[in-house]
Amino acid sequence: MRAFLWCNGSTPASSVIDWVSSSDAPVFGVDGGADRAFESGIEVDEVLGDLDSVDDSAWEGRVVELADQGNSDLAKSLVLLIDRGFTDIDVVGVDGGEPDHVLGNWAAMLDAPAGATIRMHHESRVTTRVHPEEGELSVEMGQGESFSVFALEPGKVWISGSKWEVDGDFLALSSKGLHNEGMGGFVSIRGEGVLAVISRR
Repeated sequence: MRAFLWCNGSTPASSVIDWVSSSDAPVFGVDGGADRAFESGIEVDEVLGDLDSVDDSAWEGRVVELADQGNSDLAKSLVLLIDRGFTDIDVVGVDGGEPDHVLGNWAAMLDAPAGATIRMHHESRVTTRVHPEEGELSVEMGQGESFSVFALEPGKVWISGSKWEVDGDFLALSSKGLHNEGMGGFVSIRGEGVLAVISRR
């Protein structure tokens, strides 16, 4: 079961907007992201968050307040949708803004529990979360197609089918996983901790 989360960052690429609008999956606005989605012609099912950057009166009857200030609105929204049984969550509107917000989006992928494939869509790339409780990510990549793997949690990492393979090396958050390449087949990636894999969208 798929859902879209629309965040309050810069407007996504037109191809992403077209993709969201052509899908039957529900769209949830993350606080002010609801207004951003509406401005892009997207029907929003519900507004989620602490509601500090959206006029909730304009969304009467479609608001779910997530008041906990211990986590970001995106992190809380991911938890809510996973609790509701969504297994594929695509997040748009994550680029732009202050650097702490951009890094906070990645941190939300770490905060969210297992149970859903989470993808954050950028201008020309996508970040896919790989959770250790969900096994490995297997994705087909062309010869020389670039991708990067970052360990959001320290632990052993395995990457096979790529130009530079990793066989149980210990990785923490660093630049070690920056810019690997596909070999024209399937690349498999797994880790002991949560990983962020950035590849072509």
